[in-house]
Amino acid sequence: MSLTTFLTVFLLLLLSPLAMSSQATITGEVTSAYEALEEFNFPMGLLPKGAVGYDLDRTTGKFRAFLNGSCGFSLEGSYQLSYKSTISGYISKNRLTSLTGVSVKVLFLWLNIVEVVRSGDEIELSVGLASASFPLDNFFECPQCGCGLDCNNGQVRKFKLNPFVSSS
Repeated sequence: MSLTTFLTVFLLLLLSPLAMSSQATITGEVTSAYEALEEFNFPMGLLPKGAVGYDLDRTTGKFRAFLNGSCGFSLEGSYQLSYKSTISGYISKNRLTSLTGVSVKVLFLWLNIVEVVRSGDEIELSVGLASASFPLDNFFECPQCGCGLDCNNGQVRKFKLNPFVSSS
Protein backbone atom coordinates (compact mmCIF):
# COMPACT_ATOMS: atom_id res chain seq x y z
CA MET A 1 0.00 0.00 0.00
CA SER A 2 1.40 3.37 -0.95
CA LEU A 3 1.85 6.15 1.57
CA THR A 4 -0.82 8.24 -0.19
CA THR A 5 -3.38 5.41 -0.01
CA PHE A 6 -2.52 4.75 3.62
CA LEU A 7 -2.93 8.44 4.56
CA THR A 8 -6.24 8.66 2.68
CA VAL A 9 -7.64 5.59 4.45
CA PHE A 10 -6.30 6.82 7.80
CA LEU A 11 -7.92 10.25 7.37
CA LEU A 12 -11.23 8.69 6.33
CA LEU A 13 -11.23 6.45 9.40
CA LEU A 14 -10.25 9.35 11.62
CA LEU A 15 -12.88 11.74 10.27
CA SER A 16 -15.80 9.32 9.86
CA PRO A 17 -16.83 9.42 13.56
CA LEU A 18 -16.86 13.22 13.37
CA ALA A 19 -19.11 13.13 10.35
CA MET A 20 -21.45 10.66 12.05
CA SER A 21 -21.67 12.77 15.20
CA SER A 22 -22.62 15.91 13.32
CA GLN A 23 -26.18 16.59 12.34
CA ALA A 24 -28.05 13.32 12.42
CA THR A 25 -30.15 14.41 9.45
CA ILE A 26 -27.22 13.34 7.27
CA THR A 27 -27.60 9.71 8.36
CA GLY A 28 -31.37 9.78 8.00
CA GLU A 29 -31.86 8.36 11.51
CA VAL A 30 -33.43 11.26 13.36
CA THR A 31 -34.52 14.27 11.37
CA SER A 32 -35.17 16.96 13.96
CA ALA A 33 -34.17 18.16 17.40
CA TYR A 34 -37.69 17.27 18.55
CA GLU A 35 -37.28 13.66 17.43
CA ALA A 36 -33.88 13.53 19.12
CA LEU A 37 -35.53 14.57 22.41
CA GLU A 38 -38.14 11.84 22.00
CA GLU A 39 -35.42 9.28 21.30
CA PHE A 40 -34.09 9.97 24.83
CA ASN A 41 -37.61 9.74 26.35
CA PHE A 42 -38.27 13.49 26.56
CA PRO A 43 -41.35 15.25 25.21
CA MET A 44 -40.79 17.55 22.25
CA GLY A 45 -42.34 20.49 24.11
CA LEU A 46 -39.11 21.09 26.02
CA LEU A 47 -38.04 23.07 22.96
CA PRO A 48 -40.06 25.94 21.52
CA LYS A 49 -41.23 25.91 17.91
CA GLY A 50 -38.51 27.05 15.56
CA ALA A 51 -35.69 24.58 16.11
CA VAL A 52 -33.80 24.58 12.82
CA GLY A 53 -31.21 21.89 13.53
CA TYR A 54 -29.08 20.10 16.06
CA ASP A 55 -25.77 18.34 16.60
CA LEU A 56 -25.47 15.16 18.65
CA ASP A 57 -22.36 13.20 19.54
CA ARG A 58 -23.81 9.80 20.34
CA THR A 59 -20.66 8.60 22.10
CA THR A 60 -20.59 11.40 24.71
CA GLY A 61 -24.20 12.63 24.62
CA LYS A 62 -23.03 16.18 23.92
CA PHE A 63 -25.69 18.05 21.97
CA ARG A 64 -26.55 21.45 20.60
CA ALA A 65 -29.97 22.54 19.38
CA PHE A 66 -30.29 25.57 17.15
CA LEU A 67 -33.27 27.93 17.11
CA ASN A 68 -33.88 30.50 14.40
CA GLY A 69 -33.06 33.22 16.95
CA SER A 70 -33.35 33.89 20.65
CA CYS A 71 -36.78 33.30 22.07
CA GLY A 72 -38.81 34.31 25.09
CA PHE A 73 -42.35 33.86 26.36
CA SER A 74 -44.49 33.63 29.48
CA LEU A 75 -46.50 30.66 30.65
CA GLU A 76 -49.78 31.75 32.26
CA GLY A 77 -48.05 34.99 33.17
CA SER A 78 -46.22 33.29 36.03
CA TYR A 79 -43.09 31.85 34.43
CA GLN A 80 -40.98 33.78 31.96
CA LEU A 81 -38.67 31.59 29.91
CA SER A 82 -35.80 32.64 27.69
CA TYR A 83 -34.00 30.50 25.11
CA LYS A 84 -30.78 31.55 23.40
CA SER A 85 -30.35 30.71 19.73
CA THR A 86 -28.06 27.80 20.72
CA ILE A 87 -28.94 25.43 23.54
CA SER A 88 -26.33 22.89 24.61
CA GLY A 89 -25.62 20.23 27.18
CA TYR A 90 -25.41 16.48 27.57
CA ILE A 91 -28.32 14.16 26.92
CA SER A 92 -28.97 10.60 28.03
CA LYS A 93 -32.16 8.67 28.62
CA ASN A 94 -34.39 10.74 30.95
CA ARG A 95 -31.63 13.27 31.76
CA LEU A 96 -30.30 16.55 30.33
CA THR A 97 -27.27 17.90 32.20
CA SER A 98 -24.85 20.84 31.99
CA LEU A 99 -27.59 22.67 30.13
CA THR A 100 -26.85 26.15 28.79
CA GLY A 101 -29.02 28.54 26.82
CA VAL A 102 -32.29 28.21 28.77
CA SER A 103 -33.26 30.43 31.69
CA VAL A 104 -36.31 31.17 33.82
CA LYS A 105 -37.21 34.35 35.65
CA VAL A 106 -37.77 33.76 39.36
CA LEU A 107 -38.91 36.89 41.19
CA PHE A 108 -36.47 39.47 39.80
CA LEU A 109 -33.64 37.14 38.82
CA TRP A 110 -32.96 35.21 35.64
CA LEU A 111 -31.67 31.75 36.57
CA ASN A 112 -30.18 29.21 34.20
CA ILE A 113 -31.98 25.89 33.97
CA VAL A 114 -29.02 23.54 34.30
CA GLU A 115 -30.67 20.12 34.44
CA VAL A 116 -33.87 18.44 33.27
CA VAL A 117 -34.84 14.99 34.56
CA ARG A 118 -37.78 12.85 33.56
CA SER A 119 -39.06 10.65 36.35
CA GLY A 120 -42.10 8.67 35.23
CA ASP A 121 -44.81 11.16 34.28
CA GLU A 122 -42.96 14.14 35.74
CA ILE A 123 -40.38 16.56 34.38
CA GLU A 124 -38.10 18.16 36.96
CA LEU A 125 -36.37 21.42 36.02
CA SER A 126 -33.37 22.39 38.14
CA VAL A 127 -31.68 25.78 38.48
CA GLY A 128 -28.95 24.30 40.66
CA LEU A 129 -30.03 25.00 44.23
CA ALA A 130 -33.73 24.40 43.65
CA SER A 131 -35.95 22.45 41.31
CA ALA A 132 -39.61 22.21 40.40
CA SER A 133 -41.57 19.26 39.03
CA PHE A 134 -44.24 19.50 36.35
CA PRO A 135 -46.60 16.91 34.86
CA LEU A 136 -45.28 15.42 31.63
CA ASP A 137 -48.38 16.45 29.69
CA ASN A 138 -47.38 20.12 30.10
CA PHE A 139 -44.66 19.42 27.53
CA PHE A 140 -46.58 17.57 24.82
CA GLU A 141 -47.05 20.81 22.88
CA CYS A 142 -44.15 23.04 21.82
CA PRO A 143 -44.50 26.62 23.05
CA GLN A 144 -44.21 29.40 20.49
CA CYS A 145 -41.79 32.29 20.81
CA GLY A 146 -43.56 35.43 21.95
CA CYS A 147 -46.82 33.85 23.12
CA GLY A 148 -45.82 30.51 24.68
CA LEU A 149 -48.90 28.29 24.88
CA ASP A 150 -51.33 31.24 24.70
CA CYS A 151 -51.34 31.73 20.94
CA ASN A 152 -54.91 30.66 20.08
CA ASN A 153 -57.05 33.79 20.26
CA GLY A 154 -56.51 34.34 23.95
CA GLN A 155 -57.40 30.78 24.96
CA VAL A 156 -54.95 30.02 27.74
CA ARG A 157 -53.77 26.45 28.12
CA LYS A 158 -53.16 25.85 31.80
CA PHE A 159 -49.60 24.95 32.77
CA LYS A 160 -49.77 22.73 35.84
CA LEU A 161 -47.18 22.82 38.60
CA ASN A 162 -46.76 20.21 41.25
CA PRO A 163 -46.85 21.98 44.60
CA PHE A 164 -43.62 20.42 45.79
CA VAL A 165 -40.42 22.33 45.14
CA SER A 166 -37.26 20.70 46.27
CA SER A 167 -33.85 22.12 46.90
CA SER A 168 -30.59 20.28 46.49
